Amino acid sequence: MTEISPDSQKRQDAWRLVILFGIVAALGDVVYEGGRSVAGPFLFTLGASAFTVAFVAGFGEFAGYAIRIVTGYLADRSKQYWLFVIAGYLMIGAIPLLVLAGSWEAAALLLIAERIGKAVRSPSKDAILSHTTTSIGRGWGFGIHEALDQIGAVAGPLLFVGALAASGNYQSGFALLAIPFVLLIAALALAWRSMPDPLAFESGEHHEGTHPGISGNRRHLHLYAVFTALTMAGFIVFPLLAFHYKALGIIPDAEIPVFYAIAMGVDAVAALIIGRAYDRYGTRVLFLVPVIGILIPLVAFSPAYPFALAGA
Repeated sequence: MTEISPDSQKRQDAWRLVILFGIVAALGDVVYEGGRSVAGPFLFTLGASAFTVAFVAGFGEFAGYAIRIVTGYLADRSKQYWLFVIAGYLMIGAIPLLVLAGSWEAAALLLIAERIGKAVRSPSKDAILSHTTTSIGRGWGFGIHEALDQIGAVAGPLLFVGALAASGNYQSGFALLAIPFVLLIAALALAWRSMPDPLAFESGEHHEGTHPGISGNRRHLHLYAVFTALTMAGFIVFPLLAFHYKALGIIPDAEIPVFYAIAMGVDAVAALIIGRAYDRYGTRVLFLVPVIGILIPLVAFSPAYPFALAGA
């Protein structure tokens, strides 16, 4: 009987956790991307205005990123990465609870709570993956994880389409999302049991606290942060677009999640293309982002169906 070397065992354990985490991410995306694909129209049916939809979506995204500074710091200080990951994923349960929302205020709070959950789990999840993928390659490990994640991002809206087409109401779709949420928790428990201490993947290895050249690149980091902030300032969140489609009757209700699923699929392909181009040409590729961003509102808010699809 062939004995498995410690390095081979470590790689097997790493792949197991990466795949399990990918399944968790995919199921999570099924739930929250399924819900987000109809967030705008759903809030509209509850009496929310366009400003309210834009504010809820924008504030949710802001909270989902800003709070990471705190949760990431606390996770590093406590080393309780799994605690933050589990707590954050449990907050995805806010999406199925939308079935109980009887007002736009309640729905808004649940949607924002889900985004806060993403802020709670994301830094710790990335830290765990970073430790886990040392033996298999961080780029490849994160790539597999992202691919599985995007499968869920496409499947979620399509699942909601089926529920919406069958029942004609949003509540049945939100209720259906409880199933992948339960599966998510089960997969998360398996992932935690497979490696409760992700730091063990890097035991015995030396890691510098800082990398050479980081201080010299700090100015570039600040410039990039400003570039990102200005670019995203003009970014159109999909809930607002979906609200527009619903309010003007441009797209049938059941097709709005399909638009979102298509957008997620395009996102996955574009990420691969731009990522490859970035490796070859550097940051020059990023100048395409604001240029494309300027063009999107010109077609996305068009009353014509083909232009609406192109903008989404």
